[in-house]
Amino acid sequence: MAQNADGSPMTAEQKQPTVKMSARDLNLWYGDTQALYDINLDCYSREVTALIGPSGCGKSTFLRCLNRMNDLIPQVRLQGDVTLDGEDIYDHSVDVVQLRTFIGMVFQKPNPFPKSIYENIAYAPRLHGTGTSRSELDDLVESSLKRAGLWNEVADRLDTPGTELSGGQQQRLCIARAIAVNPEVILMDEPASALDPLATATVEALIHELKDNYTIVIVTHNLQQAARVAGYTAFFHMGKVVEFNDTDTLFTNPKEQRTEDYITGRFG
Repeated sequence: MAQNADGSPMTAEQKQPTVKMSARDLNLWYGDTQALYDINLDCYSREVTALIGPSGCGKSTFLRCLNRMNDLIPQVRLQGDVTLDGEDIYDHSVDVVQLRTFIGMVFQKPNPFPKSIYENIAYAPRLHGTGTSRSELDDLVESSLKRAGLWNEVADRLDTPGTELSGGQQQRLCIARAIAVNPEVILMDEPASALDPLATATVEALIHELKDNYTIVIVTHNLQQAARVAGYTAFFHMGKVVEFNDTDTLFTNPKEQRTEDYITGRFG
């Protein structure tokens, strides 16, 4: 039975996760080609939600809907609703630049700015006015690097270009950069696929730590990784969500035959 910190049993309300982001009847087209079909999916607060499925099934397209990155692609058309804390992120009144301070993004390939480690972290807070004085920026850079598990490795070389770090360090730098503006949601598009096993394990451990403070949505082709890091998993196939459940249930007792076939390696 689930328990509180004092050992008392959790109530039904306490067990029920809080929805942070939600998609309802979401459809998306690239020109005349439809890529997403009637997506209905909740992402829970301070949980990791994994999106799995074969290549080209719509996982990354859906992920980009969550911070409106598809706005940057010509001829994209979208129908349906995407909300953050119940507010429509596609409303005409929404400032997209401001929205992306609430919803950070970490890409498949580490992409540090061609700047120093310090400036990689300080750039966005300075731009958004959340860190103005040098002492404020110093504190913010240190705290962001600590939360990303990188401070002890780079504290004595903050003026070094971020591009000179190892691949795993670069990805943690990008995570530190994403959390420097204090987002509420972090989107990760295969964040460990370009890393070696040791760096992958480090990033996965970091995801476990970050979920205490952030809502995380991660695209991954690695089923073992989804099982290790995610509390909830959605299986995408041909632009649709076939099944969504807590990760243990989805992997051990899927309801849909297509889910079982994918998990057991019959296709994908």
